[in-house]
Amino acid sequence: MKAFSQLYQTLDQTTSTNAKVAAMAEYFNHAPPVDAAWAVYFLSGKRLKRLIGAAKLRQWLVECSDLPEWLVEDCYASVGDLAETIALLIGSAAENTTQGSLSDQVAALKALSALEEAEQRATVIGYWQSQGYASCFITNKLLTGGLRVGVSQLLLARAVAQHAKLPKEVILHRLMGDWTPDESFWNTLISEDDGAADISRPYPFCLASPLEDDPQSLGNVSSWAAEWKWDGIRSQLIHREGETFMWSRGEELITTRFPDIIDAASALPDGTVLDGEVLPWNADGVMPFSELQRRIGRKTVGKKLLTEVPCVFLSYDCMEANGTDIRTQPLDVRRQALEQIVKSIQATMPAYCPIKISERIDAASWETLAEKREESRRRLVEGLMLKHRDAPFHTGRKRGNYWKWKVDPYTVDAVMLYAQAGHGKRSNLYTDYTFGVWDGETLVPIAKAYSGLDNKEISQLDKWIRKNTVERFGPVRSVKPEQVFELAFEAINTSSRHKSGIAVRFPRIARWRHDLNEKEADTLTDVKRMISDV
Repeated sequence: MKAFSQLYQTLDQTTSTNAKVAAMAEYFNHAPPVDAAWAVYFLSGKRLKRLIGAAKLRQWLVECSDLPEWLVEDCYASVGDLAETIALLIGSAAENTTQGSLSDQVAALKALSALEEAEQRATVIGYWQSQGYASCFITNKLLTGGLRVGVSQLLLARAVAQHAKLPKEVILHRLMGDWTPDESFWNTLISEDDGAADISRPYPFCLASPLEDDPQSLGNVSSWAAEWKWDGIRSQLIHREGETFMWSRGEELITTRFPDIIDAASALPDGTVLDGEVLPWNADGVMPFSELQRRIGRKTVGKKLLTEVPCVFLSYDCMEANGTDIRTQPLDVRRQALEQIVKSIQATMPAYCPIKISERIDAASWETLAEKREESRRRLVEGLMLKHRDAPFHTGRKRGNYWKWKVDPYTVDAVMLYAQAGHGKRSNLYTDYTFGVWDGETLVPIAKAYSGLDNKEISQLDKWIRKNTVERFGPVRSVKPEQVFELAFEAINTSSRHKSGIAVRFPRIARWRHDLNEKEADTLTDVKRMISDV
């Protein structure tokens, strides 16, 4: 536990990628296999479910700290993170050198659910009082399910690969899919021989970079394949050894949520892995993303919803054909394999097949392609994807071969209504904001955003918020409706779940409009007009 706590502190305190890789590799060089497995689990972004509620932890903190409740609450409000507040107030001055391993600590914490509350309280307080700041902080993060470590999957793979003396691409692939953090997993992860690989395991996704320069800079248009950039759930469809699986880009197994697609995919040739997008799609074509949201998050889908929101798998690429990994083949070669596979399965379902293939857009010049891109809003797509015809299916985001040429976002001038403190290093600053537009004489909230301002603007706005707070609602402050910001977002739809009647996708702050006063902000009518303009 002490070693992992020290690793966390090292990773949190450096921005050097090489230093992070070196620290993780050094940890793996000395960690027992089961501890290494749990470290990989947490470093890859996976978390335990919340074991103890925050309200209980705050109550126990007050009871064992010998401090008045108001002072504890004030400390918490200042620090902004409960795990850190507890570690600062209760954690012992020095690390206990006799504390157990990371895996032992995880096992003990998971066993808390079987205890009565009094036993839970005594056990947790015992951890607080016997562990130094670093270990106490990690323990609390594990308890609350809030442990996040600032490393990417690629950096983690580099560290494991350095330890195992294997290519990082091999490690990245083995980290995909569903696995249990135990000694067997660790040994398989670092083994030269993958052994009997999990048939459900997906490949790492290939990601595109935003195209910010003139597309002319990419050279001859004939070297590039253009496709529409769809807005759905990026997924991989896998059919191996007679079984079918579907994984989201977030490495979530979503097979049971899309039976309409899975039933059809059972007819795919054995040893097939396709990359594509799950989209809501009816007889008229693609439906708004808001319709797909009705199916997201459901473990199973009833007949009514299947009928109202039918879905398709729009395939982009083929990564495995006839059991052979073809990711290193050029895009055009993989496209031929993809077309052959999709056409063969469509032939078995002449009436309707929910597995489709992404349309390629022919254009003799960049100017022609730019004109085609102007159709994006009408087609309910985000713009164009540009893929070099000779490109392999690479891992992660590698600039040069795959570009997303998106249309300009929607923008609206809105008034800040509420502010809330951020998390982690920004827990002492108000960085999360709620914005509204005018509905008659009333400001109606339409979006929350927390990105888009630089550090100087955040500091300036934080000071203004503190001086212009009207009311407090727990951690949230309502402020004088005076500051106007230009918000950008990708899509807009009607929504019965929101007071404004609309929902926007991926809102962020484009700029602080010092040149406008609150009365010059946009109206709800202005925003709703954007829906009719699509």
